[in-house]
Amino acid sequence: MSAYRSNLIQSDIVESSLASVWPHLDARALHGKHIFITGGTGFFGLWLLSALSRLNCDGTNITVTVLSRDPVRFLSHNPHWKNLPWLSFTAGNVRDFVFPSGHFDMLIHAATETTLAAHAQVINMFDDIVLGSRRVLDFAVNAGITRTLLISSGAVFGPQPVGLSHIPDDATIACRTNIASSAYGEGKRVMEMLGSLYQHDAGIESIVARCFAFVGPGLPLDGHFAIGNFIRDALFADEIHVKGDGTALRSYLYGADLAVWLLNLLVKGQPGTSYNVGSDQAISIGDLAFLVRDVLAPNKVVQIQNRLLENERARNRYVPAIERAKTGLGLNAWTSLEESLCQSASFIRAVE
Repeated sequence: MSAYRSNLIQSDIVESSLASVWPHLDARALHGKHIFITGGTGFFGLWLLSALSRLNCDGTNITVTVLSRDPVRFLSHNPHWKNLPWLSFTAGNVRDFVFPSGHFDMLIHAATETTLAAHAQVINMFDDIVLGSRRVLDFAVNAGITRTLLISSGAVFGPQPVGLSHIPDDATIACRTNIASSAYGEGKRVMEMLGSLYQHDAGIESIVARCFAFVGPGLPLDGHFAIGNFIRDALFADEIHVKGDGTALRSYLYGADLAVWLLNLLVKGQPGTSYNVGSDQAISIGDLAFLVRDVLAPNKVVQIQNRLLENERARNRYVPAIERAKTGLGLNAWTSLEESLCQSASFIRAVE
């Protein structure tokens, strides 16, 4: 299959996914706006750009500028984003990029490396988050931006306490500052604080999206995301391999749902407020592996590395409560996990 044909099929899968959740997006406040996006070329970027493209097809007349360290490379792998009148790219590192000229209305700051390699260099990762956020917010002041959506993480809460099934939006728990592995979560906490400071001093409205776990086209299949690894194994390996004992609990929001959540938060989120972003439907990693098997590869074996189950109360959890988004903005996890897996597999198979 040609690369052009593959891109068309993949675009159709993303488009159909967005169409199913489109009624939940109220984008009237985005009409005619110029949006600056950092982190617009990864998983979040795929879904945000696709949603913004659909909005423009609907006549919303949004213009978008994306900061990328290597836009030439990105566009060479994703030629369908080339030469669009509403979309431009500026090259640079989030820490020291040259401010593009002109007026901008809104900012979505999503730039953060989440790879294992990035997490192995904790000081560099912390600086990318903190210094990068400072640079981006300085740009917001310079460009006349009045509203920002800062993409944070559920990692700001630190380990989920034993006995707490879902982390509330307003939980006051936090990372431990005496261990290096907290660098990502603590960096995001500093980013959130910077948003509050710029809101106070410069009047830039700051909304925080504390993102948890996701699934869908564009998610890496060779990283530290269990669901991506399971999908890869189901499609290409002899068996689906589960590291550990499979008792950890996670929840997954589909990429199309995520895009609708983020754009709703951008236009309707309360300034100075953080929102948990994710699904509140918990599933164990072991059960997830069997679900992936049942949906994508019914004849494959699931191999759990360690069958010694942990104490039920001590099992690892990373599951948000999403009441603030549900009750305040009408958001929810609309796409089932089964459908999310099917769409992910179809997207991957399109390149075969």
